[in-house]
Amino acid sequence: MNALNSILLEGNVVRDPVLKETPRGTLVCSFSVASNRSYRQDDEYEQETSFFEVESWAKLAEQCGKHCLKGRGVRVVGRLKQDRWESQDGKKFNKVKIVAEHVEFKPQFRQKDAVAEDESGESLGYEPINESDEASGAPEAGMAMAAGAEDSMPAF
Repeated sequence: MNALNSILLEGNVVRDPVLKETPRGTLVCSFSVASNRSYRQDDEYEQETSFFEVESWAKLAEQCGKHCLKGRGVRVVGRLKQDRWESQDGKKFNKVKIVAEHVEFKPQFRQKDAVAEDESGESLGYEPINESDEASGAPEAGMAMAAGAEDSMPAF
């Protein structure tokens, strides 16, 4: 019987991804995600940030290499994997990381002189990137990619 090993993580990419190729030619993309959690302690709200290493493979790695830019929001569905190794002097090490099976890229926003407004006319301080920016090489506003998928799918 297999034990359940599944994780869902939302957060922001901490650094630009590192895209590598295995000796057999398979792409591997590594990136870090920061996830915030707020909680109440003694009438005050506290916030903690946790950092997680994420690894994606093959077609998903290619998409993550293009779209997981520093600061972008992502939702990662995957599994935990523990790497274990021993140094030359016999000291044992281990590291737990997330192997992504599905990644959703949150819409990107950028600062502009002309900014978007909400219903009341208040400035939101940003303007969403639109589809016309795709021709300039900017990634789509929101998209999802699953391991083994041939093309990107719209999020939600």
